[in-house]
Amino acid sequence: MSATGSAGVTVRVPAKVNVQLAVGAARADGFHDLANVFLAVSLYDRVTATPAAELRVTCAGPDADQVPLDRTNLAARAAELLGARHGIEPRVHLHIDKAIPVAGGMAGGSADGAAALLACDALWGTGASREELLDICAELGSDVPFSLVGGAALGTGRGELLTPLETGGTFHWVFAMAHGGLSTPAVFREFDRLAEGRDIPVPAASQDLLDALAKGDTEGLAAALVNDLQPAALSLRPELADTLAAGRAAGALAALVSGSGPTTAFLVPDADSAARVAAALAAAPTVRTTRTATSPAPGATAVA
Repeated sequence: MSATGSAGVTVRVPAKVNVQLAVGAARADGFHDLANVFLAVSLYDRVTATPAAELRVTCAGPDADQVPLDRTNLAARAAELLGARHGIEPRVHLHIDKAIPVAGGMAGGSADGAAALLACDALWGTGASREELLDICAELGSDVPFSLVGGAALGTGRGELLTPLETGGTFHWVFAMAHGGLSTPAVFREFDRLAEGRDIPVPAASQDLLDALAKGDTEGLAAALVNDLQPAALSLRPELADTLAAGRAAGALAALVSGSGPTTAFLVPDADSAARVAAALAAAPTVRTTRTATSPAPGATAVA
């Protein structure tokens, strides 16, 4: 499970897209129960762990200046939590090569936490079990366990309780990055505001969506995509509606806000369609940049 060398340990970890995000009412602890169908996509961060005199985090890549380098970074927290469980002082340098959008609703911070956890486990030889690693991931945040596991999974509870899902083929995506980020807590607060006075159903996975995933049915998946946070994201960032419309006009089968946004995701039939939709979106005034990717993708993996 490790890839070690003179430079330390490097772990590659994917972004995610939520093909269904069903959100329940706010719980007493402030979280929301979810039925969250995750797909890992082929946009990757890399985290390299090397021995150091003290814990420090560095970052390079697009929007690296927006990544916190203190102990609020989930990569640093992962090192601290693993070290605390095994009596190891977290003297490690964690370098993040960033490709997943920052504050983009694609779990980039969560991905870095999972990658750092796996890298430190290998670097220190802690021999943590998969169950222990997943337990630490859940302590770090709701999306972190899926970043470790990858593939496709249904997340329940606040998203941290995972059930692996079958996928029957490859799905092609275009992602459009917006100008600026969007705070996940702010989007959930707006969800609560918009939902005030309404009965919110208990979140449940769509059987049509699960069937489409299992069959590799792109058109079936397109018909079933849903994100309960999308109205809240659009309320906070109305211009995202223009991006969604531009992608549909360019030939996307379906368009939705990815997670809490502001990145928007477009499901397309194939790689050629992805290139055409990405080019059209890149010209939209509401879009900063675009990326194409496929899913499913493997979870956090040590690389040579």
